[in-house]
Formats: sequence, structure tokens, C-alpha cells
Amino acid sequence: MKVLFWVPYPQEGASNRYRVQQYLPYLEQSGIKCCVHSFWSRSAYKILYEKGHYYQKTAALLYGTLLRLLDLLLINRYQAVFIHREAHPIGGAVLEKILAALKKPIIFDFDDAIFLSASSLANSSLDRFKKPGKIKDIIKVSSQVIAGNRYLSDFASNYNKAVAIVPTCIDTDKFRPSCGNKQGPVVIGWMGSVTTAYYLNELKDVFIALLDRFPDLQLKMVGGTLSLGDNRRLINKRWSLDEEIEDLRSFDIGIMPVSDNKWAQGKCGLKAILYMSMGIPCVCSDVGVSKEIIQNGVNGFLVKSKQEWIEKLSFLINHPQARKEMGRSGRLIAQERYSLQVNAPVILGIIKGVMHK
Repeated sequence: MKVLFWVPYPQEGASNRYRVQQYLPYLEQSGIKCCVHSFWSRSAYKILYEKGHYYQKTAALLYGTLLRLLDLLLINRYQAVFIHREAHPIGGAVLEKILAALKKPIIFDFDDAIFLSASSLANSSLDRFKKPGKIKDIIKVSSQVIAGNRYLSDFASNYNKAVAIVPTCIDTDKFRPSCGNKQGPVVIGWMGSVTTAYYLNELKDVFIALLDRFPDLQLKMVGGTLSLGDNRRLINKRWSLDEEIEDLRSFDIGIMPVSDNKWAQGKCGLKAILYMSMGIPCVCSDVGVSKEIIQNGVNGFLVKSKQEWIEKLSFLINHPQARKEMGRSGRLIAQERYSLQVNAPVILGIIKGVMHK
């Protein structure tokens, strides 16, 4: 059995790294030949969310389109196509509809509310070419839909009855707490990307208050940038695939702030699940899927106001034993509900089910 995986990004993209790439060894061992084709190349992805680089981005767009068309010419090599998020970043569901016309089974997976209008500031000029309304068309022509949470599942169920919820998960054998005791100052950490870093700006007052209250406290932002003047206790670090686990292990407390809006309702809580797998207690905005992931006061805290952010973070800073107990609870929940080991057989069953219809 041979399956073509259409993903938007190379391995550096967190979305398909956790929702596609990490399943591949398990699928291969189970007899499914996996061919993963990313729309954006690794070099293109490095500049994709930076301002400018218009000629390079245009060339990368044309090259990615050419590769998708080549896949269509060779589509008979595959028994099914697994599409993560979308086949093409602009325009309608043209490629997906062609696959459906060719009677090729489609498994469609999405982990954000991509049916809503959204764009990065670096690529706002492409807004007119994006068609978020196409998502419902992709869902309609799919043999099976995989949604990252209930909010997304409810949307998809309006257009297709074959919808399964599979949360974004973590390989808890790989992502695990350090064996030794962490030394040094308490570190509040955040791991994300430039597309989600703007949530940090909403908590500037919180961070300033905490730094004033706790002279030894450090802040570490990995993958995005926060500006607090020349404060030397703030570390902004570029995300690296090779250093991802090491950076997580440097955190004592993990944070996941989001705004309370429809887009946030579609988020799948990857940051919180990452922190939990590493035994790190987390403080999250009381929005969307966080309410399902976080058991308030058990594996972390849910907060609604800046004052609550300050109170709960201060509590964790002051109580190392509470951090340890919450981290231990979070690790257990991650293993039981959000681990690769639990969810890989589910993905395998979905793929086999589609191919054997």
C-alpha cells in the first residue's frame, strides 16, 4: 500500500512535523509506503515568514505548483492521498477536486481554523489570492477527515460525516523530562513561531511585573521575539530542530497565551502538550482546547486576566514542589491521551479503512 502525503512545509514546520512526519516510521513498519511531498522547500520555508524576498517566494511558489502537477501525472502510483491542511497555499480546491474526479481516496487533516481568514504580516499581499472558503470544498470531496479538536470537527461535520478527532500528539519516549535536577534561576519559557509570537505582546505588563517581583527570574522565548527594552533576563532564541528538546528542558514553567477569538478556538494546544510531555507545568489562556488539555490546578492553570497570569505564575515561581507535582501529572496525561504511542494506531486504522473501502 502506497500513500502520497501532501504537506505544506518541510520538517521544520511544527504542524506537519507533529501531525504527519512523526507517524511515518510506525506506518512504514505497518506496511504502508509513505511518500511525503512538501509544497515549500526547506530554503523557501526559512524566508517564508520574513518580510520581503518577493522574487524568491514567487519562484518557490511556482516550483511547488510544478511539483504538485507532476504528482497528479503520477497519481496512479498511489492508493490514497493524505492532505495536511491544503494542497496549495493560494486559490481554490482545484487539486483536491481533480483527485476526487480521478476517484483517488483523500484523507484530509487540519489542525487550525483555516476556514477563517488569516494571514501573516510578512505575506499580507497574498491575502487576495487565499481562499479560506475552499476548506469546506476539500472536506466535501474527502473520503475521511481528521480534525485536531472538537471545534474543528463540528465545522467539518457540516460537510462530511466521516470525521474523526485525533489530537496533536507527542512522542513521549523522545520528549521526556531530564533525569537530573535542574539548577539555576526559575525560567518561564515559551516555544512557538513568528506567527504566534504576537500573543506574547499582550502579556508585556505581566512579564515586567514578574521581573520586578522576582530578581532571579528569567524569561526565555524560543521561536519568536518579545521586546522588553534592554532587559538582560529576557532571552529571545531562534528555534532549532536539533535544540528543541534541550530548550524545553531549560524551562521550569511553560506558558501558552492566546486571544479569545474564533481562530484561537481552532488551536490544538501543541505548546501545552509539549510542556506536559517534558514534565513542565503550564499556564494557559482559558480558551478553546486548553480547557480540555489542562485540569486546572492539577497539571497547570487556566487564566483569564493579567492579574490571574501574575498570581498563578507567582505561585509556581514560589513553590518548586507544586511545579514538580503538576509536571508529573501533566506528563502522565500526555502519555495517556496525547502520545504518539496511543494515537499512531488510530491514524493507521483510518488510513487502512479508507484504502479498503
